[in-house]
Amino acid sequence: MSVERKVAVITGASQGIGAALVKAYRERDYRVVPIARSINPSADPDIFAVAGDISDWKTAERAIGEAIERFGRVDTLVNNAGIFIAKSFTQYTAADYAAMLGVNLAGFFRITQLAVAEMEKHGGGHIVQITTTLAEHALSDVPAVLASLTKGGLNAATKSLAIEYAKRGIRVNAVAPGIIKTPMHAPETNEALGRLHPMGHMGEIADIVGAILYLEDAPFVTGEILHVDGGQSAGH
Repeated sequence: MSVERKVAVITGASQGIGAALVKAYRERDYRVVPIARSINPSADPDIFAVAGDISDWKTAERAIGEAIERFGRVDTLVNNAGIFIAKSFTQYTAADYAAMLGVNLAGFFRITQLAVAEMEKHGGGHIVQITTTLAEHALSDVPAVLASLTKGGLNAATKSLAIEYAKRGIRVNAVAPGIIKTPMHAPETNEALGRLHPMGHMGEIADIVGAILYLEDAPFVTGEILHVDGGQSAGH
C-alpha cells in the first residue's frame, strides 16, 4: 500500500458542500473518506465511503480507522457535517438541543481527536470546520441561538487548537458561511434569503469549496475564521 498520496476525511459528504468537497479533493488526487448518515459506496478505489451518524463516536473511530487501514494516513479533515434549526429561543425542545449538540459539537470532537493523533505521527495536517457567520453577527430575522452556541463553540475551538498545535505542523481553520444555495433550501426561498446579505444574494457551493481549498494551500494561515458571507459579518 502506498502512503505517499494525501488523504482527506470529509464529514456530511453525501450532498451539497460535502459532496462538492469530495469531488474537489479527488481532482487534486487526494484519496478521500467521505462520511454521512446515508452514503452510497463509490466505484472509485480512492474513495472509501463510511455510512454512519457522526455524533456517534463509533462512526468517527470507524472512519479514521478505515482511512489508516486503506490509505495509510490522514492529512486533511473537513468537519462539514452540521444541522441548523431556526426557532425562537423558548421554542427549542430537548430533542433539538440534543440533536444540534450531537452533530455540531460531539460530531466534531471525537473525529478531530483521532485525526490529530494521526497527523502528529507524520508531522502535520490541516483541519477545517464549517461554522456560520451567525455565531458572530446575529440577525433579527433568523432566530438561531443553538446555531450560535454550537458553531460559535467550533470557532473558539478552532483558535484554541490552532495555537495548541501550531508548533507541531497542524493547522486549524474555519469557514463561516452566510446562507448558501444547497439542497436544504427550497429554490422559492432564494430571493428572500438573498436579501439577508449586504451583497443581495445567497452564496454558491463553489464559494465555500474555494475558501476551503484556499486554506488548504495557505501554509502560513492558522486559527483563521474565514467569512464567506456576502458581507454579513461586516454589517448591514
